[in-house]
Parts: sequence; structure tokens; C-alpha cells
Amino acid sequence: MPEPSQSPQPPAETGRGSHAATLRRLEKSAGRLAANAIARMDAQLPWYRAMPPENRSWIGLVAQAGIAAFTEWFRHPEAPQAISTDVFGTAPRELTRAISLRQTVEMVRTTIEVMEAAIDEVAAPGDEGVLREALLVYAREIAFATAQVYAQAAEARGAWDARLESLVVNAVLSGEADEGVLSRAAALGWSSPDKIVVVLGTAPTGDSELTVEAIRRASRHAKLQVLTGVLGERLVVVAGGDDDPIRVAKALIGPFAAGPVVAGPVVGDLLTATRSAQAAAAGLKACAAWPDAPRPVLSDDLLPERAMAGDRYAREQLVEEIYRPLEEAGSALLETLSVYLEQASSLEGAARMLFVHPNTVRYRLRRVTDVTGWSPSDVRSAFTLRIALILGRLSDADRPH
Repeated sequence: MPEPSQSPQPPAETGRGSHAATLRRLEKSAGRLAANAIARMDAQLPWYRAMPPENRSWIGLVAQAGIAAFTEWFRHPEAPQAISTDVFGTAPRELTRAISLRQTVEMVRTTIEVMEAAIDEVAAPGDEGVLREALLVYAREIAFATAQVYAQAAEARGAWDARLESLVVNAVLSGEADEGVLSRAAALGWSSPDKIVVVLGTAPTGDSELTVEAIRRASRHAKLQVLTGVLGERLVVVAGGDDDPIRVAKALIGPFAAGPVVAGPVVGDLLTATRSAQAAAAGLKACAAWPDAPRPVLSDDLLPERAMAGDRYAREQLVEEIYRPLEEAGSALLETLSVYLEQASSLEGAARMLFVHPNTVRYRLRRVTDVTGWSPSDVRSAFTLRIALILGRLSDADRPH
């Protein structure tokens, strides 16, 4: 439990001897007051009635400890005491997770109301005002102690959650995601969306907690779930809830530092998010070869640079998604594309080399676009297609004959 808060000082005349009769009556009534407080909670607080017996038992002990602590304080007003430890130390730390701050306030208010209602009965004749004033001061200090308990519990949970989230993000990025990662993410409130994108970029200098909180604000505005963290110089965001990587990256780009921001492909769950993360990481590395890349940029738009930087997955993707479909569509498309690119994207030059009409070349190039999704007439797409042809031919050359 939190560090003790210092006990308030009741009126000076409330010491041992001057109000001994009231003190004795207060001690004798403590058990009955606690029982009355529990009974009133049961009657007035639906959440208390719905709790499991174990938690109700702990709350009962807290109420008893509160009354006992008040009695002890009334006995020794000059001695510093630890209200938060005396009262809340009787319950396990997990109780702050079981009941909310609002519920704790209701519990304290109910107990104080029961004690206030019994003042005329408990106080010795003439001591009613002193006991009432002491209870008001004590109630204020209990309110402060309650706030302290929950503030420190929230701070501890926040620090633990941040470490847990960092572990999840690091596992996704390093390719070590497993069932344990799923359970940790669930503990953080991750609801397993079926559309996940990993976005990578450079983290800004300064407090990483502020950066993480900025990402959270942006994600709430965009209605996205996020797991995020600053790993070294990189800011990593695992975002769920949208199937458009660029839209996701644009929604979250504000907190990133200057420089490239890369969005990986959409995947279906947290375990396969490793693929999106690794593609984004490879794209971030390859951005140096394409200084004019848009910001943000898709990792798939960086396939040529990634392949040349040694990314095996990019090489395989170019071959499997561009070269093989063209190969299966017939030799005419591969031949026409190759000649067209060699002729500096000239329809007439390609037609002369192929001994066909320019319209035939035009038709075949449209077919290339239909088959691959990349247009030979676009400069950037033509570059990607050329790299895919080179890698495909190298792959064919490596095949056993």
C-alpha cells in the first residue's frame, strides 16, 4: 500500500482524560458501528451486493479498520499516525482493481454517515460537538488518503502497463510473437481486431511517455486500437481497426519525428503482425535509397529498394506477385514488357522490335497492368517491374534443369 499520510490533529482538548468517557463509549461501540456500516452498504449500494463474498469481507475489514483508526486517533491526538496504512493496509493491493475510486468514496461516505448518526449516542454528555468536529476532520483526511491510495495504485499500474506494452511491441517487431504475447495484449485491453497495420518511423527526442500519449490521443480520434512504444530511436505503432495502411499512418503521423514513416501491409491478427512489422522495418531501412518517397509510404511501394538492400522477403514478393503471374499469362506479356522497358518506354520502338502494331503493344501493356497491378507507363512502376523481371530471371537461372 502507499506511504502513510500523516494523521490530522483533532481539537487540542480532545486528549486522554478530558474525554475519557466518550473514548470508552466509542471503543465499546466500534463493532456495532462497523456492523451498521456494512448493513447500510448492503442496503444502499448495489455494487457491494453484487461482489463476491471475499471482496465483501475485505471491504468489511476496511470499514472496521476505519472506525478503529478513528478511535485510536481520538485517544492519541498528538501522535502522528498513518491513516492510509491503518485503514487501507488491512486489504490486499488487488482490492483497488476490484472496486473503483467512486465505489471506495461511496464506501467511506456510508461509514462516516453511520458514525455521524451515532454521535449523540456514543458521545458522553457535552462531548457531542467535540466528537462531531473530530469526525469531520478525520473524514477529510480519509478522503485524502483514499485519493492517495488510488493515485499511487494507478501510477504503479501505469508503469507496469507501459513495461508490458513495450514487451508486446518488441515481440511483434522482433518476430517473437506467441500465445503469451496475445495474453499480455489482452491484459492491456487489446480486443484482437482482424485488421492490423504496423507503422514505423523515427521517435522524437524528449520524453518517450509524452510521445506514447500523443499516439494514444491520435488513435482515439481516429477510432483505432494501438499498442505502441519507443524502441531505441524508432517509434513503433501496432494499430488495429482499419484496412487502409496509408489512412492509418496519416492518422498517427503527428507524433513521429521528421523523416520517413513506413506502414506495413494489413494482417489479420497480432501473431502475423510480425510480418507487417518486419516489412515496415525493412522499408524504413530502404528509404535512404528513395529520398523522394512520400510520407507516409507503404512498405510494398519500397519493394525494389528493399530487394536491393538484401530483403529476402521483398525479392520473393516481387518474383511471386509480378514475375510468376506474367510468366503464367504467356510469354508474349513478358517479352513485350521487357522490350518496352529496354526501349525507354517507347511504344513505337517496342512495336518495331517485336514486329507488331503499336496498338498490340498498348494492349499487352494494359494486360501487364491487369495481371500485376503495376503500370509500365508510370516511371516508378516501370522501375519496380524492371527489378521484378531481373529477379525472376535470376530465380529461373537458379532452378535445377
